Amino acid sequence: MKFNRFNTVIFAGFLAIVGVIIMQLFLLNQAYIFEKKDMEDKIHFALQDVVGKIYKDNKKELPIGNQIKKVSENYFIVNVNDVFENNILEQYLKVEFEKVKLELDYEYAIYDCSSDAMVYGNYISDNGKEPSKFCAECFSKNTDLTYYFAVRFPNIKQTYFRSLSQYWIFTGVLFLVLIIYVYSVLLMLKQKRYTDLQKDFINNMTHEFKTPLASILIASNYANTQKEIIDNPKLSKYMQIIINQSNKLNQHIEKILYVAKTESKQIELEKSKVDLKVLLELVRENIFLKHQKEIKIEIQLDQNYSIQADEFHFYNLIYNILDNAVKYSGNNPEILIQSHENSKGLALKFTDNGCGIPESDLPFVFDKFYRVAREDSKDIEGFGIGLSYVKRVCEWHKWKVEANNNEEKGITITIQINKNDYE
Repeated sequence: MKFNRFNTVIFAGFLAIVGVIIMQLFLLNQAYIFEKKDMEDKIHFALQDVVGKIYKDNKKELPIGNQIKKVSENYFIVNVNDVFENNILEQYLKVEFEKVKLELDYEYAIYDCSSDAMVYGNYISDNGKEPSKFCAECFSKNTDLTYYFAVRFPNIKQTYFRSLSQYWIFTGVLFLVLIIYVYSVLLMLKQKRYTDLQKDFINNMTHEFKTPLASILIASNYANTQKEIIDNPKLSKYMQIIINQSNKLNQHIEKILYVAKTESKQIELEKSKVDLKVLLELVRENIFLKHQKEIKIEIQLDQNYSIQADEFHFYNLIYNILDNAVKYSGNNPEILIQSHENSKGLALKFTDNGCGIPESDLPFVFDKFYRVAREDSKDIEGFGIGLSYVKRVCEWHKWKVEANNNEEKGITITIQINKNDYE
């Protein structure tokens, strides 16, 4: 895979999320270890106090050493090494476990010397409910001890996980974020691939069209100069139609190629001071020449501004806006061009008397190849790239562009030029 900026950002984002998840899992593991140690310490201290009370009842001194032996994660043996009463043991266990706030179900068994076996004691439930089943066979005999009892905590592992519920929630959210991120990246890569295929198709298609079209134009222009065509008005008319339509098709192809070129970022702006009034008048004259119908274009500028811009692209920007306004304003287009200075800079407004744009379509009018669905759209030429080009030119100059419907009819397109780009 070629590591361009897009792939680098995706890879960096993926590493960041994976790093956060690894850190969260590490914290979760540390919290589990801490919770486990805290629980074992509570059990150890509680059982140690139980042994101390038994020795106190027997009026004997507690021997030095550790009487508590951890056999497994949930199984503990307590070496009392002295006689004790069964009912007293259960009472002491309840009191000491409550003292250290050990909210766990547990069961215990006592070694019986006469039968040489572990005698099941009782199951003590933290919530007072009866257990689903006892596990008398879970207690094993220890041959090295004589007076001892064993305590088993059947649900201690579940307690660990429940106590870490907030960590599990955070970890789950992070995994969900990772899944959404990966899914979004896959969609973006898929969309990018489709976009690249679309660009390649458009470029190849237009280039393939240009070669035969150039041949048609050369042959048509040559044929149009021949005596046989000139002397035959009907053939001359048909030949002129071929030439005109071929030129029109060539213009469309050139526009598509130019947009493709701008998409590939092969554009370098050549900024210079452009006389706004002169440029607007030039565009107006060219619009009059293109559209052979009654058109009214009024220019109202607060003063004669000089705009710091790429003259070629700035001309095309204005031309595309006016051309669109004329095409969608019926038989008697009226266009008003105004300037207005505000806190952000200079606002250049183009207002027409056309049919307007549905509110649902307004956010998309600057998208490439987007055309508003109209009954007369088939009769209006274009591919939906004019306003897309307008937006692109504004982005190159770091200007803003927006389109809004007028109160009565038509739309107003506003170009917001920065303060340092005009004088």
